[in-house]
Amino acid sequence: MTKLTLAAGIALMMTLSACAIAPPPQIGPDGQPIPTAYRITPMDQAQIPNRVLTQINLLRSQQGMQPLTLNPQLAAAAMAHSRDMSAQNRAWHFGSDGSSPLDRVRRQGYAGSLLGEDISETYENEIATLNAWMQTRDTRDLIMDPAARELGMGWFQEPSNKIWWTMLIGA
Repeated sequence: MTKLTLAAGIALMMTLSACAIAPPPQIGPDGQPIPTAYRITPMDQAQIPNRVLTQINLLRSQQGMQPLTLNPQLAAAAMAHSRDMSAQNRAWHFGSDGSSPLDRVRRQGYAGSLLGEDISETYENEIATLNAWMQTRDTRDLIMDPAARELGMGWFQEPSNKIWWTMLIGA
């Protein structure tokens, strides 16, 4: 009987601890919440491309535009570039070997037309990164390009939790 009571007590404590109120976010000197680092889990890795695609297609549908589809060659090029940006420790559009986005998608066998590449260096998740891209004209124009048909999303997360994001869009 004591084992059953002990097990019930532990289960109750675990249930109640899950209901605990999260501490309020810390506020920085600018009055904004201090961001917390996002950690990509193995489950997230499988879901990130579809979450980004869903959000982009929602934005595009609100403008009467065609939805995008995921493209594995664009995704492979985006993943490779994210890792390379981390190795270079800078967010830019050229690979450590001097390659351009067009060079990288061709290496992966992409036969379509590359429209462009959006990149980011952050500690935030993919939706916060997409939101930041939508706030800037050049990156937003690529996402909302009427000619766009395909998307490849890539990332590399360092042990410090810094994430290097790359999105390639093709037609």
